[in-house]
Amino acid sequence: MSRATLDARLQEMYCYTICVCTEFALLTAMAYDRYIAICNPLRYLDIMNKRACAILAAASWILSNSEMVNYTSVTEFLILGFPEFPELQLPLFILFSILYLMAVLGNLLVICIISADQHLHIPMYFFLANLSALDICSLSSIVPKMLAILLTKDYNISFWGCILQMYCYSISVCIEFALLTAMAYDRYIAICNPLRYLIIMNKRACAVLAAASWVVGLLETLPHHIVISQFLFCDSNVINHFFCEVAAVVKLSCSDTSIIQFLNYIQGLFALLIPFLLTLTSYVFIIFTVLKIRSSEGKSKAFSTCSSHLTVIILAYGTIIGVYMNPGSMDTAEPNKLPIAMYIVTLPLLNPLIYSLRSRELKVALKKAIMKTH
Repeated sequence: MSRATLDARLQEMYCYTICVCTEFALLTAMAYDRYIAICNPLRYLDIMNKRACAILAAASWILSNSEMVNYTSVTEFLILGFPEFPELQLPLFILFSILYLMAVLGNLLVICIISADQHLHIPMYFFLANLSALDICSLSSIVPKMLAILLTKDYNISFWGCILQMYCYSISVCIEFALLTAMAYDRYIAICNPLRYLIIMNKRACAVLAAASWVVGLLETLPHHIVISQFLFCDSNVINHFFCEVAAVVKLSCSDTSIIQFLNYIQGLFALLIPFLLTLTSYVFIIFTVLKIRSSEGKSKAFSTCSSHLTVIILAYGTIIGVYMNPGSMDTAEPNKLPIAMYIVTLPLLNPLIYSLRSRELKVALKKAIMKTH
């Protein structure tokens, strides 16, 4: 039996079973309606009002559908990790453990310094604190499980745990590029409109930009993962990756997954292309403004205010393009695990390093914090 025929039969069975479940749920609701009409006629219109009828009808459809959402022979997945490097399991565990601890501690340090020092309560560092918090969340959704696979061979992950891990990783990427876009806009205002900078980038504006970045990231990947959660997994449950990566999981489904390719394009448009174009626009205006400055000292000062952010932008877009957008990266049977692992672990480590090395204010605040401890 071909995959297309199997998928068609599964879909037919799915639809038929939903119809049967929904029918009996609706008949139960109708029986309740007759009970109220006969046993409590004086209050019938009060109890069985439009809202109650709508809730009963909706519940009949939703509950029947939810019973079938979990219709899958796969209740858990096995994540292989790095079986192609059997002799490197312990060295990889040590390497990624060190990088993970350094990244988490570095980002926590940045958050603590920014929170403690009043001089750093400005838009640029507010967004940097958000970026550091996001990096910690992103790392913690993937790396601990990867380390468990390397050290204890704990390959198992539940179906919904896998969906949640996919979702957390996807939203972290989307939120990161949204935050970097907001930071580019902040640098644009600081350089191109410095006299009105504090008026435009006030606390409310910063809070709105940061909140919008998080909300957009949370919402724009949601349809993607709702669709995947309703796929049928009938055959293998072995994921050839070190985490529940979307492409690796979708390959295991026996459903028609063509919609995922369409959703990938939509997500790429909103999560990567639009933020990239907005960031590029901000830097085009910044470059034109810097070129108009006559003194070399003024140009150097203007450039230094956005050099850290520009470095992070180049690293973020450069690595994700190199890892995910090279030809055949999504179709190959052997995914580029090590480059993806290094991208996931090292980029959150580099962010605090880049800002701390290039930001004079952050270095001064760090020295003050160290001096207070002695």
